[in-house]
Amino acid sequence: MSSATPPPHSVASAADLPPLWFIAPEGFFALPLAATAEERLEGASAFVRALYSRGDERTWDPAAPYYAGLAEMMGASGLSYAAMGLFSTAEDDSTSPSEVQRYEPADGVAQCAFTVGIIPTDQAAGDTDVVAQGILATLAGDPYNDAIWVDLPCGPAVSCITLREYTISREMAANAGNPTLLTGRIQTHVPFPTGPYTAVFTLYTASMDHWTEIYGLMSAVLQTLSFHDPAENQA
Repeated sequence: MSSATPPPHSVASAADLPPLWFIAPEGFFALPLAATAEERLEGASAFVRALYSRGDERTWDPAAPYYAGLAEMMGASGLSYAAMGLFSTAEDDSTSPSEVQRYEPADGVAQCAFTVGIIPTDQAAGDTDVVAQGILATLAGDPYNDAIWVDLPCGPAVSCITLREYTISREMAANAGNPTLLTGRIQTHVPFPTGPYTAVFTLYTASMDHWTEIYGLMSAVLQTLSFHDPAENQA
C-alpha cells in the first residue's frame, strides 16, 4: 500500500455553499457528483475503472451508466460528496512495506458508504459552540442515539452512533446463515466557523465485524477537516 498522502478533497455542491476540505483515506472511491450529465458519465467511467481495477470493458461499460445515475440522484438530494469504501480484511503477510500488497476479494472485504452534506443552520459566524450544543441536545434526546461532543482541530463537533438490526428474507437468510443484519452509522455534525452552515459527515456500514477499524477511518477523516484552503495555509 502506498504511503503517499492523497491531496485534500474540496467539497461544495453549489456555488452558494461555502467549501470545505478533507482527506479521504486510500480505499475510498468517490462518485462523480458533477453538474452535467456528460461530466457525470465521464467521471463514472473513471470511477468504475478504479473500483473494478481487475475488470475490463465488459464490466466497465455497463456499470458506468448505473453509477452516473446514482451520482445524479445523490447530487440531487443535496449531497456534496459520496464515496464507497472497500478495504481488505486479509491478514497481513511478510510482504515488504515498500511493496504494494494486493489481496483477492475472497480473502475478505469490509465495505462502507461515506457521504458529506452541507446544510444551512441558524447561527452567527463564530457561534459554533452554541450550534454544537443545540445539535448535541437534539440528538441526545433519542434513546437510540449515542451522541457525544468532539473537539476537532477545526472546531467543535457532535458525533452520533446509531445501530440498527434488520430482519432479512428467508432466501437471503438461508444463504447467509443468519436471519438478521446489524448495521452501524456514524454521523458527525461540524458547524462552519465561517457562516450559517453545518457539515454533516455520515459513514454507514454492515461490516460490523470490523467496526473498530471503520470507526477509525471516520476519525481519521475528521482530523483532516478544514474550512480554509490548506494550500493557502501552507503558503
